[in-house]
Amino acid sequence: MKKEFVMRGQTVPGNTEVLNFSGYKPGYAYRLVEFSIYPSTGIGSGSHEMVASITAGKTAIAPTDPNFNDESLIGVCQYRDNSSTNYQFSPSSGIINDTFLITQNLILMVQDATGSIEPVNWQCRFVAEKMSGPEEAVANYKQYTISS
Repeated sequence: MKKEFVMRGQTVPGNTEVLNFSGYKPGYAYRLVEFSIYPSTGIGSGSHEMVASITAGKTAIAPTDPNFNDESLIGVCQYRDNSSTNYQFSPSSGIINDTFLITQNLILMVQDATGSIEPVNWQCRFVAEKMSGPEEAVANYKQYTISS
């Protein structure tokens, strides 16, 4: 089994994508180890303020209002690019729960704070983890209770 793989795509702000793990192989779970977003238009000439979230829950969590007390939230990411002095920090940053063992589908949601409807590029890197029988049972149960 491949140890590491990437899912990537382009999503219109306000919409969601299902990150499909239906090909889940018994005895394995996956960890999100990298999550990034990038604009699809106006690169170098426009201003951008985009956010994205990944959840293991039944519904998407708005990336503009993340709640880190919600255990289904496993990743948030932002991208900012503007000539204003308010945007002097790194243009992209993210926080991921790389200890969460994924055994079911995830939901990705993107939003653009400027109200743009231009698609947002995203990329997620996952690593496969071999599990024992008891570890697999616990991971499946945890994600099932979160997504129920």
